[in-house]
Amino acid sequence: MITKTTIVTTLGPATASESMIKALIDRRVTVFRLNFSHGTFASHQATLEAIRKAARTVPWAVCVMGDLCGPKIRAAAIEPAGTLQIGDAVVIRADSEPGTPHCFGLTAPELVADIQIGERILIDDGTIRLSVVGKELGRLVCTVQVGGAISTGKGVNLPDTTLSLPAITERDWEYVDWAVENDLDYLALSFVQTADEIMTLRKKLDEKNSAIQIVAKIEKPLAVANLESILHASDALLAARGDLGVEMDLAYVPLAQKKMTAMCRRFGKPIIVATQVLQSMIQKPVPTRAEASDVANAVMDYADAVMLSGETAVGDWPIQAVDFLAHACRVTERYLDEADAARQPIETLPELHEREAVVRSVVMMLDRVKVKAIVVWTESGLTARLLSKMRPDVPVLALCPNATIAHQLAFFYGVVSVCAERSADLKAWLRQVETLCFQNGWTSRGDSVLIMPPEELLSPQNRWVIAMHTFVE
Repeated sequence: MITKTTIVTTLGPATASESMIKALIDRRVTVFRLNFSHGTFASHQATLEAIRKAARTVPWAVCVMGDLCGPKIRAAAIEPAGTLQIGDAVVIRADSEPGTPHCFGLTAPELVADIQIGERILIDDGTIRLSVVGKELGRLVCTVQVGGAISTGKGVNLPDTTLSLPAITERDWEYVDWAVENDLDYLALSFVQTADEIMTLRKKLDEKNSAIQIVAKIEKPLAVANLESILHASDALLAARGDLGVEMDLAYVPLAQKKMTAMCRRFGKPIIVATQVLQSMIQKPVPTRAEASDVANAVMDYADAVMLSGETAVGDWPIQAVDFLAHACRVTERYLDEADAARQPIETLPELHEREAVVRSVVMMLDRVKVKAIVVWTESGLTARLLSKMRPDVPVLALCPNATIAHQLAFFYGVVSVCAERSADLKAWLRQVETLCFQNGWTSRGDSVLIMPPEELLSPQNRWVIAMHTFVE
C-alpha cells in the first residue's frame, strides 16, 4: 500500500550505507536529507552516491534535499566551565576571547550591538535564561532568570532580537556550490527571517542556471510573523518545531504549525513537519502515544511530508521508526479518505485557472467512480502538483520525461513520480502505464485508473482528456 504522506529521512551514521538506504527506499522513503551541520564534503559525497546507486534499483524517483546549517551562535571559550544561579550577574562581551561562566563572549560578537535592554538570551536550548538589564560599549549586563551548567560552545538563541547576521554563511555558500555541482533537488535554508534571504539564495541559483528548489525553514518568531511573504518567495516550507519551541512560547508552536500548513494548502506549496516526530525511537523500538498523536495531527492538517531527524541519522531503530511513521500516516490517510470532507480551494495564478478546473474535475470524479490511481503525463510537473494539493483519495502516478522534475515531484503528497520516455501514440503510452502498474504491484487485472494522457497524443479539439482505463487480460 502506498503511503501518500511523504517521508523525509535524515541520513547519518546509522543509515548512510547503501544497504540501509536501499532498505529505506523499499519502504517508500522518497526524500533523503543531507544535514550539512554535520559531516564533510567527502562524507556527503559518499552518501549522495549511495543514494543514487540505490535509487537506480527502483522505477520511482527519489529526491535529495541538502540542509544548510546557517549561522550558529554559541558561547565562546569558557575556562573553566561552571554553573549559573538564579539572580547571578553575567556580562556578555563583544568579543570571542576566553572568559569565565560570569563573563564571556559569543562566536558572533557583532551581535552584541543588536541585542537591546529587556531582551532575552537563551543558552543551551533555553536551559539557561538571561535577561539583559544594562548595555555598555561592547558589553551586555544580564541577570540569570533560570540557571544551569554552562561551558564552551553552548548554543545561544536570541528570540527577541532582530539580527543583522546573514542567513547564509560563507560555509553555506560553499555547500550551495557543492549542491549545484551535484544536482541536488532541494536546499533547505536555515535562520530565515524575511523573504529577502530567500531571494538572495534564489539569485545565486539562477546565476548558476540551477533548478534546485528552496525550502524555507521556519524556526524563528520573526519568520512566523513574515510567513506569507516567505512562502511566496520559496518553493516549500519546513516547520522546524525544535528551534521554534526554544524561541517562542512552547504553547504557541502547535498553532504556528497549523498556520503554516493551512497557508501552504491555500497557496498550493508543500510543507514538511519536522523535529522530534518520533524522538523516543532514537533509543526505543516503539514510540510514545503522544508521538503517534503528533503524526496523526500533522497528516490531518494536510502536511505534505513528515521528517525524521535523529531517529534515522543516529538512532538505534531507524527502520522501525520509518515503518511506524509510514503505518501511522496510512491509518490517518485512510480515515481522511473515508471521512469525505469538503475539498478546500487553493489559490492559483489566473493563467492556471483552466488547468486547476480540470484537475478539480478529476478529483471530484473519485466521488463517483472507484479507481486505484490517477495516472498523469506531466512535463512541467504542474498538473501533478495541482492534483497533490487537491488531496485526492488515491495516489497520483506522474510520468515525466524530465528527470529533475520527476525527482522534485517525489516531495509532494500522494505523488509517485517516474521518469518516463515519450510514447509514439496513445496505445503505446497505455502499455507503458500498464507495465509500470503491474510490475510494481500498484494495480491488478480488473483494476481501473483515471488517465490524463500526453496532450500531443490527442487531437487539438480534445486537449484535456480524462478517461477511465481498466486493466484487462
